[in-house]
Amino acid sequence: MRLIRPAATARRGGSARRSSPVLATAAVAAVLALTATACGPDDDSANAEPSAGSAGQTSDTKITVPDDLKDRLKEHGIDLSHWKNGEWKNWDRDKWLREAKDFINPIIAGLWDPDRMRDADKTPEKPVDNDISGDEGVTDPTPAPVRAVGVNTPLHANAAESGKLFFDSPEGSMVCSATVVKDPAHPGKSNMVWTAGHCVHAGKKGGWYRNIAFVPSYNDSGLSTEELQNNPPKEKVAPYGVWWGAWAQTSEQWIDQGASVGGLGAPYDFAVLHVTPEKGSDGKSLEETVGSALPVDFNAPAVPKIADMTATGYPAAPPYDGQKLFQCKDKPGRLSLTKDDPTMYRIGCSMTGGSSGGGWVAAGQDGKPALVSNTSIGPVTAGWLAGPRLGKEAKGVYDSVSKKYAGQ
Repeated sequence: MRLIRPAATARRGGSARRSSPVLATAAVAAVLALTATACGPDDDSANAEPSAGSAGQTSDTKITVPDDLKDRLKEHGIDLSHWKNGEWKNWDRDKWLREAKDFINPIIAGLWDPDRMRDADKTPEKPVDNDISGDEGVTDPTPAPVRAVGVNTPLHANAAESGKLFFDSPEGSMVCSATVVKDPAHPGKSNMVWTAGHCVHAGKKGGWYRNIAFVPSYNDSGLSTEELQNNPPKEKVAPYGVWWGAWAQTSEQWIDQGASVGGLGAPYDFAVLHVTPEKGSDGKSLEETVGSALPVDFNAPAVPKIADMTATGYPAAPPYDGQKLFQCKDKPGRLSLTKDDPTMYRIGCSMTGGSSGGGWVAAGQDGKPALVSNTSIGPVTAGWLAGPRLGKEAKGVYDSVSKKYAGQ
């Protein structure tokens, strides 16, 4: 698959509370390419200013910044009053916040318009060796390729929980995939979204990405790229609105060890977002707005007992263009990158960059669909995808985000 540098490095979301560190070791760092964040630099439009006057809209004030974070931002020379007017484009090393407690993502109303969403799909490529014969632990034979199948439209009727994640990096506007998940603190009213760690944080060599926004059922009716270029109404592109990340948290392993090439940090490549609507949603939560949210299973059965898993995402690297939702269904195998890290799931799948962060669904303990993983890595040649097993570290991230907003 293709390497998505910016997205490929992010791992743990950043609440002030981190999960216990379990540093990933570098066994096959150059062997795998982080797959799907997919996206690379936009063209000139990626750096376009938001529409005139947008920064003054009341929706921009929904994400409040704690006073202690404001003080830390000042220490980095960041003035929030300038942020929405283009200061967010300053990726100076000293101003790229990386600590878990320093996540900041103020709403810039109108920034993610249909044109900018459509164009945030270019994928930088970097070939990597596809040989994993030196891996330790349990690794099953490479699965046979499975051709991804387009999800029938309207997408909302067939994959209501799925959507596309947009964000900005030093290399331009990028994309990933993501899934609406249930919130234990707010049954039936979740504002939580699951994705890959490398879709929100650049890992050991960088910090938090910016302008992170989730669009459920992106391109719901399956318009072609040409049709999307013909100024379609925003409700066709984002029928359920644009939801900005008010908070993000990923594993500490990803923040400390995540890398854009190889399997380093991949077993901990997951993240959870708490989102808020850009323009308001009549008081409805994300789950109420889209009508669905998936439970997360942190104790999925052993691989031999799982009949199949279905991975969903918006692949953006050729032969795909990032505008349509696809799925792969396959019986999972095991992929071990190092003996000290958890074994990952692996399935045959032709999806490419852009599908990163997309949810993997299997039958849960009660036999009903549950999210059990997310797309993390794959070979540059495509053919298969791998995702982390969700254990205590993933549950810690999930519970922390839920508890942070429990009283709100």
